[in-house]
Amino acid sequence: IPPFQVYIIQVSVGNHQWTVKHRYSDFHDLHEKLVSEKKIDKNLLPPKKIIGKNSKSLVEKRQKELEVYLQTLLVKFPITAPKVLSHFLHFHLYVS
Repeated sequence: IPPFQVYIIQVSVGNHQWTVKHRYSDFHDLHEKLVSEKKIDKNLLPPKKIIGKNSKSLVEKRQKELEVYLQTLLVKFPITAPKVLSHFLHFHLYVS
């Protein structure tokens, strides 16, 4: 079992699709910045779980929850995503 899990998330914006890979701690850091800078709901991010955190079922469930989290953020910022979110999603590499 690896010491940490990397989540591979599919991102879609308009006709562009790509994947990003992040650890849960990266999502947590992003969330903390968005909560303080953009006043988003602090309960939006799925909670961190300690017990069985690398079990296959938990990883799959969290993967889906993190995808929903990012989709929710993209809906919340439809015109211009905050810089920290754009960087997290690698917009600079895919959206011209």
